[in-house]
Amino acid sequence: MPLHRHPAVIGFPHPPRPPEGTTVSPTPTELEPKVVVFGLGGTIAMTTGTGEGVSPTLSARDLVDAVPGLASTGIDIKVVDFRRRPGASLTFADIAALATAATRELAAGATGVVVTQGTDTIEETAYLLDLLHHRPEPLVVTGAMRNPTLAGADGPANLLAAIQTAASSAAHDQGCLVVLADAIHAARWVAKTHSTNGATFRSPDTGPLGYVLEGAVHLLTRVPYRLTIPSPDQAKRTRVGLYTVSLDEDPTLLDAIGQRCDGLVVAGFGVGHVPEPLVDTLTALAERIPVVLASRTPAGPTLTRTYGFPGSERDLLARGLIPAGWLHPYKARILLRTLLDARAKPQDIAPAFSVAGNLGEPSSWPWPTPTLTGDRTKATAEHA
Repeated sequence: MPLHRHPAVIGFPHPPRPPEGTTVSPTPTELEPKVVVFGLGGTIAMTTGTGEGVSPTLSARDLVDAVPGLASTGIDIKVVDFRRRPGASLTFADIAALATAATRELAAGATGVVVTQGTDTIEETAYLLDLLHHRPEPLVVTGAMRNPTLAGADGPANLLAAIQTAASSAAHDQGCLVVLADAIHAARWVAKTHSTNGATFRSPDTGPLGYVLEGAVHLLTRVPYRLTIPSPDQAKRTRVGLYTVSLDEDPTLLDAIGQRCDGLVVAGFGVGHVPEPLVDTLTALAERIPVVLASRTPAGPTLTRTYGFPGSERDLLARGLIPAGWLHPYKARILLRTLLDARAKPQDIAPAFSVAGNLGEPSSWPWPTPTLTGDRTKATAEHA
């Protein structure tokens, strides 16, 4: 599978203290870590207003001030009130602007960046950030399943773990990470698997990269390579649809959607199958726009050459559809839209999906990828 197993990499925010009486000049890596927290709203920032229900009202500073034990970590915190919206209302433009702002903070010397937002769209926004994050420093997304007005609100614990991850050298070169319930996930593989459970975020095909335990980041495995895309054209408004196949489909519905799209992701049955009546419509669409074939099943890949009946994965790929591989339909839509927004050449789209879906070699990725710095396959420890 797509992750590499290595001995645990353990990272603490601070290096070992020298023996008492020893004078040591600090190096840049020994300076107090600085983490920038961008607040976007979401359940983690929601309280009861004048109307019914909760809505995002708390600032990023409010969230940070509510975290017990944060002051004792020695991590310098800067807060940025970036947006104050529910996760369901975030846009591609919001996340692209966030990626630019995060890059600016990291270039200015921040150790890492944390993003707080609504969990409704974390599996999508985190993957978009992963594609747009070119630097080695950690970019960590977190949120909450229980708002601050409820008993057992999980926001403060999630934010603390995310900040500790962003401050740790062990989390370098991993792209965008998602941290909730003390688990650390790679953005490309994480999924929200339950509508209310606090442990909703899981990586069904790979498992988590690691955990935050006793204030330390323990990575049990690492992302073997990173995939990034040049900054998208913000003036370009690309329409990419996601169509989920179901029993006894009417092809006119698919055609009506496809005719209004610049790109389409089809979430098929099982390993990438559709009802036979949809085949001609998909064939015609694939001649006009990129059509990506994913699986609506929560885990597992699309196949490429096992089944041969009309509407099977082999039949559809022969008709020009692009296999998503291990990439979930939601992520496939993020990738396809980002590729189109970045004005990717038509001949580059299939190779990009081959690599992102773990069907091809990383060398097939159409753009240069961030170079992994250092040998992090050996266990290391930095003690506070």
